[in-house]
Amino acid sequence: MAGKQEKLVVEWTKTAEIQFFHILNYWTERNKSTRYAENLTELVWERTEFIAENPYASIEIVLQDVRKATLGHFSIFYRIGESKILIMAFWDNRQDPEKLYSILKNDNFR
Repeated sequence: MAGKQEKLVVEWTKTAEIQFFHILNYWTERNKSTRYAENLTELVWERTEFIAENPYASIEIVLQDVRKATLGHFSIFYRIGESKILIMAFWDNRQDPEKLYSILKNDNFR
């Protein structure tokens, strides 16, 4: 009988962190409130916990070994390693996808 897979450690790249903080700042400035940013942060935390426990549950995209977990208008792009999940990008899906693919093709993530 197969046992439950251990939860993997989640690590964010500097690029993904910057993208996430820019989005939080944008919505805080736009709404003149931190409420939306706080709610989004909670959703992202819950989704990354889910990814850590179920790394193969999200769809694999065209780029080899990259998976995409969606959160409404946002997506988390990640790669599964032996002992960790590497969050490569936090993306607002309303942006130009060509910009995203140039970020994800970067070999610095391996």
